This record gives sequence, structure tokens and C-alpha cells, in this order.
Amino acid sequence: MAKVTILFGVLLFLLGVVVWVATGRHAPTALIPAYLGIVLAILGLLARTENQKRRMLMMHIAVTLALLGFLATAKSIWDFIQLERGRIFARPIAVEDKAVMSMMLLIYVLLCVRSFIRARRTQTAT
Repeated sequence: MAKVTILFGVLLFLLGVVVWVATGRHAPTALIPAYLGIVLAILGLLARTENQKRRMLMMHIAVTLALLGFLATAKSIWDFIQLERGRIFARPIAVEDKAVMSMMLLIYVLLCVRSFIRARRTQTAT
């Protein structure tokens, strides 16, 4: 899961930078996905170790941050649906950015939970 964490970190970083550039580099909040992506990528790099306890700690920290990020942006998924139905938002690109970030974080959290369950089952079977 460390590689997946690094991948999602890089993807979030790219999302933040692309949206920041698309907004004319004047909306620093567009970089929020990039900041979270950097943190996830660092945690993923730290999780690439043979020390099982350290790896577990780094991955649990990463998934906790991702879950908090998802919970903070989950409403944007509904806002994006409303945007697609024609509702007017003051900053539609921000709605799209947060919705993409939210979906990416949800997918990441679900992948981590599935991995944690599989690891627990393997551990109890041996």
C-alpha cells in the first residue's frame, strides 16, 4: 500500500498544481490537494520499510488524514452534481476541484481499508 499511497499523493499534487495554474495562479486554496498530496507521498515513502510497526503506523496516519480530507470535502460531490444540473456557483472550478479530490480520497480510503482487512485476515490465519 505504500506505493499506492505515493501514487495518490502524486495525483493529488498534480491536481492541485493543475487547478492552481488553471485559475491564473491567484487562488492559493487551489493548492490544498497538492499539500495533502505531498504529505501522503512522504508518508508512503516512510512506509517503505521492513519494520512492520513503522509501516503500519505510517499507513494508518496516511489513511486517517485521507479520511479527514474526504469528510471535509464530501459535500462537494453533491455540489458537483448540482453544478452539472445547472446550478450556478461563484467558483465552479473550486467545486470541481474539491469533488475530484473528495472522490480520490474516498477511493484511497476504501483501498486502504480493504488492504488492512486482508492483512488482518492473513495475520490471524498464520
